[in-house]
Amino acid sequence: MAGGLVALLDDIAALVKLAAASVDDVGAAAARASVKATGVVVDDTAVTPRYVQGLEPERELPIIKRIAFGSLRNKLLIILPVAMLLSQFLPWLLTPILMVGGAYLCYEGAEKIWEAVSGHGADEEPAAVDGSQEDAVVSGAIRTDFILSAEIMVIALNEVENEPFLSRGIILVFVALVITALVYGVVGLIVKMDDIGLRLAQRDSGLSQRVGRGLVKGMPVLLEVLSVVGIAAMLWVGGHILLVGIDELGWHAPYDLVHHLEEAVHGVAGVGGVLGWLVNTLASALLGLVVGAVIVAVMHVLPRRKAAAH
Repeated sequence: MAGGLVALLDDIAALVKLAAASVDDVGAAAARASVKATGVVVDDTAVTPRYVQGLEPERELPIIKRIAFGSLRNKLLIILPVAMLLSQFLPWLLTPILMVGGAYLCYEGAEKIWEAVSGHGADEEPAAVDGSQEDAVVSGAIRTDFILSAEIMVIALNEVENEPFLSRGIILVFVALVITALVYGVVGLIVKMDDIGLRLAQRDSGLSQRVGRGLVKGMPVLLEVLSVVGIAAMLWVGGHILLVGIDELGWHAPYDLVHHLEEAVHGVAGVGGVLGWLVNTLASALLGLVVGAVIVAVMHVLPRRKAAAH
């Protein structure tokens, strides 16, 4: 009896160790998947604050909360089941779908650059939004978020495609929860930063007043930096998705060229790794810019010239 109990306890201990290792593996894979989607997350974080411009301050956080729940609903109830089914039964579709999303990111980044250079859209100011328009604002934000959320989930899935089915599902749920909380937590902090600054500026403490005024003055700069970082992230991530995708589909020359350039700088003492990353990032961003520029020309420039000719 004692021997049987000891054997049972040994089996239980082995199972516990196996479960712990599995949790660690899932956690590590989830972390890798989340990091891989960082570029899209930055874009999502940079885009969302514009939806509450023009709202009364007390309505900003409730609107962001509604958008966040809509985003999470999209991820868990629509994107996750579709992505899981594709990964199980039509895994070969993931790369083309990922590349379509990458091309969209390239287009978005290049379009923003084109608007800044050409002046189109530069003078657009957000219209004031009353209570009757909130539903339309939320619906529009959730629709835009759906595209970015789908890209995040497919990027994450592509990173863990070799994991077992259940592990993939757990990882994607984890990514959906963490990314949504991160994006909309940061967005909520950003949109209320000026209010926090005003409250601090009204205090008696000289330090509080200086910090408050600094926050109020710094908000436009922060939003501008977020916009620039978002554009760079879209071109980099979109270009990298396309670079890897065309290699997986059989055209190896572009990826091999970038890989050789990385190897050429890896030998630099002390900074070889950083230089290699920079080479890959710049090459991906350049590819993203070229692809995005072509799409922008097709979508915007050529139609405008045709219209002007008529």
